[in-house]
Amino acid sequence: MKFVSDIRLLLTGLWFGAAVFFIFVAQSAFAVLPERELAGAMVNRTLAIINYSGLAISLILLATTIVGQAIVNKVWLWIERFLLLLMAVATAVGQFVIGWWLVLLRNEMGKPIDQVAVDDPLRIQFNQMHEYSVWVLMTAMAAALIVFFIIANRRFTPPKKSNVVDFDFQKEFKI
Repeated sequence: MKFVSDIRLLLTGLWFGAAVFFIFVAQSAFAVLPERELAGAMVNRTLAIINYSGLAISLILLATTIVGQAIVNKVWLWIERFLLLLMAVATAVGQFVIGWWLVLLRNEMGKPIDQVAVDDPLRIQFNQMHEYSVWVLMTAMAAALIVFFIIANRRFTPPKKSNVVDFDFQKEFKI
């Protein structure tokens, strides 16, 4: 059971680390690349990788909560399951809902975002959707971080034995 827990901890830590690294990659892309459109395309592609891997990892971790569930604290197990579900939903919404809306808005603009007026309704909606995307990713990252600490601090206690099995009739009823 400890081995499975260690693998789960590794997967959670890897995804969380990749998501944190993505933040710096996104900032660096806009600072270094000559065109904001190129930086946006690179960030969009990298964010898709983060979202798909977050969805896959959270679903795998959710499925593996069944392994050894008898020897862990039930309250923490259900908190972990809820947070993993939250992580899965957040990454799925970020990729399939918000990401889809952002692509539609960019296509509807018909030109690079920097050439669209700041007070244009499409640009305003794009900025709002981008803000939602940031918040959804932060939610998934917070859930992953809490799950990481739950898994790291898990105590494995053996299941309680039944007293019927431990009862020794010969010792109790000496004749």
